[in-house]
Amino acid sequence: MNDASQATRIALVADADAGELLTLRRAAFVTEAQQYDDPHIPPLTQTLAELREDLAREDVVTIGAWEGHRLVGSVRVELEDNKATLGRLAVAPDMQGRGIGTSLLFAILPYLPEQVTEVWAFTGKDSTENLSMYAKHGFEEHHQDAAGALTYTYLRRVLHEVEARSEADAGDATPSSRP
Repeated sequence: MNDASQATRIALVADADAGELLTLRRAAFVTEAQQYDDPHIPPLTQTLAELREDLAREDVVTIGAWEGHRLVGSVRVELEDNKATLGRLAVAPDMQGRGIGTSLLFAILPYLPEQVTEVWAFTGKDSTENLSMYAKHGFEEHHQDAAGALTYTYLRRVLHEVEARSEADAGDATPSSRP
């Protein structure tokens, strides 16, 4: 049962959730693989053991969005000095278009160390919906980089201390409360 009044809960993804996370990512990235005619993109080829290793890394934070007991979205954040890099932003295909991805974008802020001043994201250069979502939320295209036959667009959002802390202090990750 999934009614509109059910709140989305956002929290860290634990090792116990690894199987569900792997399933979510594979379902969410199939359309990306089809768009680029490449079934070998990393979210589709990562093994459960590799995912568990990634979840255990100290420089990686993975958060998920749950509706009831179902994991409906997730994002992986790799931390390096003053930079956080978002990756594998995934929303279950039947839940897309409901603001879950946007909620996850803002929900990462409380998990970032204070020294982080910029957040990076990347997506395929032809993924217009993804590029539009990032641009709508303050990310600016920075550069493109080819990885085999796929070209990624890298986007950056500079965090202003007041903005980052006020969004973090809000603590509410519901889509309706975010810009």
